[in-house]
Amino acid sequence: MNMIRLAAEGMAMDGSAYMQTIMGILPLVLMVALLYFFMIRPQKKRDKEEREMRNSIQVGDEISTIGGFIGKVVSIKDDVLTIETSSDRTKLRIYRWAIRGKEAEPAEKVEAPKG
Repeated sequence: MNMIRLAAEGMAMDGSAYMQTIMGILPLVLMVALLYFFMIRPQKKRDKEEREMRNSIQVGDEISTIGGFIGKVVSIKDDVLTIETSSDRTKLRIYRWAIRGKEAEPAEKVEAPKG
């Protein structure tokens, strides 16, 4: 009888030790899951959108660079783009990764009344 009781107490101790281990690890697992869903996943989504935008650039698009230049794409060769930045046809060569974004299509130009 005593043997059975000791064996039962030993099993109960093993079960509670197991639960304590699980309860100790559970907050860590939850923190990693929250970190993934609130920080890592959104950043990956933004990176994917930027990559798609940079890969969709075509000749004739108006872009802005991370350096602050705004220009029209004149030619594309692998990862190097040539942009025209002003009315005097200044041309710059930039890398594709240096593109911040596409500029919005300009609205129709409205001339000021002469008077």
